[in-house]
Amino acid sequence: MKWEGNRQSDNVEDRRNSAGGGMLGGRSIGIGTIVVALVGGWILGINPLTILGALTGGAPTAQVQQSPAQRPPADDRMASFVSTVLADTEDVWKNEFTKGGATYQEPRLVLFRGATQTACGQGQAAMGPFYCPSDQKVYIDLGFYETLKTRLGAPGDFAQAYVIAHEVGHHVQNLMGITEKMEQMRGRVSQVAYNGLSVKLELQADCFAGVWAHNAQSARQILEQGDVEEAMNAAAKIGDDALQRSGGGAVLPDSFTHGSSAQRQRWFNNGLNNGSVKACDTFSAKNL
Repeated sequence: MKWEGNRQSDNVEDRRNSAGGGMLGGRSIGIGTIVVALVGGWILGINPLTILGALTGGAPTAQVQQSPAQRPPADDRMASFVSTVLADTEDVWKNEFTKGGATYQEPRLVLFRGATQTACGQGQAAMGPFYCPSDQKVYIDLGFYETLKTRLGAPGDFAQAYVIAHEVGHHVQNLMGITEKMEQMRGRVSQVAYNGLSVKLELQADCFAGVWAHNAQSARQILEQGDVEEAMNAAAKIGDDALQRSGGGAVLPDSFTHGSSAQRQRWFNNGLNNGSVKACDTFSAKNL
């Protein structure tokens, strides 16, 4: 991926040297609970904290007190990469919103290590990257990229960019009011039905990641040979069916919350080929 020398975003907070710790909804979280949450929501979810909150009986934290955020060091290559990818998503989505007669509100991206407080509760590195709608921030422990490479078998810088673009896709959904509509359905439908809605939400975020890639390539020619294959491989490795198999369990479609490997690949590719938000309407699609 061609990214060096491109604009970096000013919307990156570096909390890696600040203390994390704390509680979720007033209760401590053990590793067993986190594992259960990962089975239910796993990596790249819109908000694994919601799952953890339900498991512990706690409510998300309404407001968070944080020390003033610092910018990443200029010589931190991985932080520079993340800042550059975030800037590129800003450019694409600002243009897309402007074409639709709206104003894009840029999210902030928080780098943390181990744990950090969010407006949705306490974020843990074990959750993987996630987006918190309450504070409109994407959270990522950069150690996740090593997990993506070694444990999940999805190396490559464009696979890493796909991760960020997916979470920014959740921010776009939040701005469009889709996230709120999803939350309104919680408790109104069966768990199986809600899981199905969650799959559609996640696949749409994958499609939005493809929309970013399409438009970034058209404007700045960021793609190198093998980049698309890296993203497609990452999408395959984090499909619900692939994760359930890798965990040694049976594949249970009714428990899917993010979509199968084939579905995640299909919707990312759909956004990549079309470059249009209209092509990402997973909620109206007859076949996912």
